[in-house]
Amino acid sequence: MKKTVKTKVILIVLVSTIFISATTIRNDFFEIAKQIEIFTTAFKELNMNYVDDTNPAELMDGALKSMLKDLDPYTQFYNEQDVEAARINNTGDYTGIGASVLTLKDKLIIVEPYKGYAADKAGLKAGDEIVKVGDVQIGDYTEDAGDLLKGSPGSSVRLTYKRQDQLQTVDLIRESQEIKAVPFYKMVNETTGYIVLRKFNAKASQETSSALRSLKNQGATNLILDLRGNPGGLLNEAVNITNLFVPKGQLVVTTKSKIKKYNKTYYTQRDPIDTEIPLVVLIDGKSASASEIVSGALQDLDRAIIVGARSFGKGLVQRPKSLAYGTQMKITISRYYTPSGRCIQALDYWNRDDKGNATRVKKENYNLFKTKKGRSVYDGGGIQPDIEIPLAKDTPITKAIESNYLIFNYATDYYYKNSLEDLNTFNFKASNFNDFKRFIRSQGFSFETNTEKAFNDAFIVASDENLDDSLKSSYDALISNIEEYKAQSLDVNKNRLNALLEEEIIKRYFYSEGYYEYSIKNNSAVIKSVQLLNNPLEYRDLLE
Repeated sequence: MKKTVKTKVILIVLVSTIFISATTIRNDFFEIAKQIEIFTTAFKELNMNYVDDTNPAELMDGALKSMLKDLDPYTQFYNEQDVEAARINNTGDYTGIGASVLTLKDKLIIVEPYKGYAADKAGLKAGDEIVKVGDVQIGDYTEDAGDLLKGSPGSSVRLTYKRQDQLQTVDLIRESQEIKAVPFYKMVNETTGYIVLRKFNAKASQETSSALRSLKNQGATNLILDLRGNPGGLLNEAVNITNLFVPKGQLVVTTKSKIKKYNKTYYTQRDPIDTEIPLVVLIDGKSASASEIVSGALQDLDRAIIVGARSFGKGLVQRPKSLAYGTQMKITISRYYTPSGRCIQALDYWNRDDKGNATRVKKENYNLFKTKKGRSVYDGGGIQPDIEIPLAKDTPITKAIESNYLIFNYATDYYYKNSLEDLNTFNFKASNFNDFKRFIRSQGFSFETNTEKAFNDAFIVASDENLDDSLKSSYDALISNIEEYKAQSLDVNKNRLNALLEEEIIKRYFYSEGYYEYSIKNNSAVIKSVQLLNNPLEYRDLLE
């Protein structure tokens, strides 16, 4: 009897659960259908009845972007041109003028002409501002002006550009170009190899594997893998690159989602190249996503020492979903977790502060995890290096200076005022840094610290409560102290700014390859890595 009653109870619970789930799903579908119908009718009425002519494509593009902006920044709508750009980024195949460009509101700036390609052969330089492509004025173009540079191999394009306030014109022949995932590798000394991995495209693990084998053949018994500035890319390539150094069947990363089918575990699938070679991985605040999977896995497995600055903290997984007419939507579906269980994601876009900004976990709320050998590691977003390099870490002022393109613009100015024939003679002196400070002042640069913002907000509240008169002298003193700090902050951050300036300036004369050559001899993170690899006892102690 009891068994019969128990069975009936279970059946009732199951039926109730199914009914509730079905009702929830039905309600969700009804709400979605309702909102789609509202949007469709509103969109149709607007386009049919608005007083002026409208551009339906632009309206829809704006509507979709507005819909997505309150989610995370990685959930995006891609039109047909965006889809092609993403394909190029992932495959490494590109047809155009052979240069990276920066698209601003009404400007198209050459960031770096790639050595030996069309833009370089035509004499274009970093800092050149393209004002016209063919007959199209960049200032009047409402789409992504960078797309104007693309075209079929062998096709011609005429560029009008501004250099040092002088307009010039040049004809280029577009050509196919392979964007290398590994643009540089070399022996640093007799025993240490160095590999730069710039992006995780479809050829990343193949190129890294080839570089590793070549360096081992040249006598490398130690290795530095440089992931600084690497924004990530394909997840499977991150697993494959980790696999070069760890055995087959090893857990590398887990993804967790509210949707069961997106919960995945990724294990290494191949035989490794070398599971014993001492390995240092370089990261910084611009190392993200796949870079963090590799560095996080190698750290959790006690397979490498991580050197540099805390990584970006991009732990959200996207998947493209095909839409109509060749468009796509890239949707965040899950989060990354390292082998120890750490979540890589730094910013919480779903619990924003009262100003709408994504929040970050405070350091005192970080959670403790253990590596394979029991070393303590923490979450909180990104990968914290085992050895932190002060020069690799950005501060609010260095970020502000970079985001205003002041380092880039100063390097352009420096290039046209100074000749440099030999990389070995390059020396960025104290007088040059003083010149940079004068340049910044001439550009009217200013920035507001978070502390300053907080004080300003507090003073507004005090004013509303009629407390401003009694607090004004204290407020003025605090603001004065902040202004004094800001005035001194360039000198406080001199070493970091010097490092950024050296990189940008050297690339003007000797391309990225020249900077990598300079870096293996002069960069503080590389120098520290070499010292560590030359000291096996210290290296082993850090992994225990």
